[in-house]
Amino acid sequence: MGTPVFACSILKSLVDAKYNVVGVVSQPDKRVGRKQIIQETPVKELAKSYQIPVFQPVKIKDDYQEILDLKPDLIVTCAYGQFIPEVVLQAPTYGSLNVHASLLPKLRGGAPIHKAIIYGEKETGVSIMRMVKKMDAGDYMLQEKVTITDEDTTGSLHDKLMVAGAKAIVEAIPLLVEGNAVFTAQDESQATFAYNISKEEEKIDMRKSMDEVYNQIRGLIPWPVGYIMFCERKLKIHEVKRTDVTTSEPVGTVFRKEGDKKGLYLSCHGGCLQLTKVQLEGKKACNCSEFINGNGNRVVVCK
Repeated sequence: MGTPVFACSILKSLVDAKYNVVGVVSQPDKRVGRKQIIQETPVKELAKSYQIPVFQPVKIKDDYQEILDLKPDLIVTCAYGQFIPEVVLQAPTYGSLNVHASLLPKLRGGAPIHKAIIYGEKETGVSIMRMVKKMDAGDYMLQEKVTITDEDTTGSLHDKLMVAGAKAIVEAIPLLVEGNAVFTAQDESQATFAYNISKEEEKIDMRKSMDEVYNQIRGLIPWPVGYIMFCERKLKIHEVKRTDVTTSEPVGTVFRKEGDKKGLYLSCHGGCLQLTKVQLEGKKACNCSEFINGNGNRVVVCK
């Protein structure tokens, strides 16, 4: 059971390991874009390429009989997107395992990859856990750690965790089937939460320190992409990096250095950040040189 690209790596690993995947459950297809073209979920597309039957209940709590009819030995879930009824979770011979993109009990919820970057974590990973009614609170049997670098974005970390998740699930299943799995209860006192990114969180909080601003920007790349306000318009930041450049300009100022039309900077509490790819509201994303050429009279020039 899964929906986004992350879950595709799990399905592929199961197929590659020669498991007989009798069915795939994914969220319903959605209409996207101005033309409202129906787009299949990434997991559905992959399942169809393997000729695996796909089920897409609008509300799985009311529509699950087809899943039970498959009589699966094991259910594996990853970023499915709906709470699954207990009757479904308990039906398989070996129960149900979930692949969650954090080192539980840290970062329970729907945005663990984004929040790992935003919170400034140095390490995260994936957990293979039992499914229970409470969100991401089940006992875990295996964890695979992943280092977060200072240059990682949600996009790059997502790709690292996909690899880790695929590796972990094919290690976990034989342990479970052979009766060698050891489950560890989560320490509720250590639980933190990673709820889905809100519209308010997309605006970069310039009241925070430079490090925190840097983390927030990276945590929103490549989606949904954070923004600051520039001349009363949203300026999305697609790429950012640290810099030694300093300024006395107020926090939140977008500036360049005198004589340099290739460097675009953002003044923060405790230092500055270099903006290397931005997108002004109503325009296409561009590199900093293109932005300066098109908005030079509005970018502050500092000595």
